[in-house]
Amino acid sequence: MNDIGRLFQAFVAPAIFFSATALFILSINVRLMGIVSRLRQYVRARHEAVKNGRTAEAEACTAQIESMEQRAEMIRRTFLLSLIALVGTLLSCLLLGFGLYWKLAAFAAAAVFVAAMIALLAGVLFYIREVTVALSSVHQEAGDERFEYPESPAEMRDHSIF
Repeated sequence: MNDIGRLFQAFVAPAIFFSATALFILSINVRLMGIVSRLRQYVRARHEAVKNGRTAEAEACTAQIESMEQRAEMIRRTFLLSLIALVGTLLSCLLLGFGLYWKLAAFAAAAVFVAAMIALLAGVLFYIREVTVALSSVHQEAGDERFEYPESPAEMRDHSIF
């Protein structure tokens, strides 16, 4: 009976990190979806600009696409590292359970947990980096005269570019 209590105690700390990491991954997924959606809009806008002979606007869209792709890559790395941390946390929970009966598993659980937290830290650093550059593309677009915005809100709805 004492071993079962210790088993649940061993699961609590990694389970909290597991839950927190899963919520972080949800946040990353939402951010990635937003970037991909915006990227698709720029690709569509570039296609329309090329088709209508607006080369300056097409070049501006290309610059924005490159910027968004760099941000998407940072988020992809964040996502991957966070998933690795999630798997490591789950694995450490399992190893902690085995550690009650096999001492070497407890040491392995600690090592896996530390590696998972290092992966999570690296993921958070990529996330911070992406957040710090997130507004740069908005500022760049706002100051770029190559974008030809429609004259009225009705035209903006009709084109649904931005």
